[in-house]
Amino acid sequence: MPDAWIGAGAIGELVWSERYGERLDPSSVRDTDAFFSRPDAPSWECDPRRLVAAWPDTPWEAKNQAAMHTWYPAKFSTARWPPLRTIADEVAARHEYPTAVAVRLDAHDRLVVCGPYGLDDLLDEVRRRNSTRVSPEISWQRLARHRPAERWPRVRVMP
Repeated sequence: MPDAWIGAGAIGELVWSERYGERLDPSSVRDTDAFFSRPDAPSWECDPRRLVAAWPDTPWEAKNQAAMHTWYPAKFSTARWPPLRTIADEVAARHEYPTAVAVRLDAHDRLVVCGPYGLDDLLDEVRRRNSTRVSPEISWQRLARHRPAERWPRVRVMP
């Protein structure tokens, strides 16, 4: 996968679990997003076999972000979704600010972080919806499903 990144909820779960002195159990993560951008590829899904072979306990989901606009509105009942041009655009489209973070290793095995809104909410344990992408109704549904304050009691949920 060219220019592949790992991000979204898995990063938040890792950071918040570590802050609470827990080890992250990969099997407890609903999915681990591996995303990349290939505008020349019409398919939005990628075969994650190499990821699964390397880390079999991780529930991988690999998506071509350049094709997200072809399926996202129908799946999530949202208005038109503009094509995403860069990985930073994709990361900025995440539902909550602490999940709007992605990481990858560069050619020298150094960690590269993409956080278009910064890392404050993630590091300060604040769950805040991305109001440019998510309605309050969808945000409350996600909050009820993910229950971050139950898992990490210091997490503050902001309207």
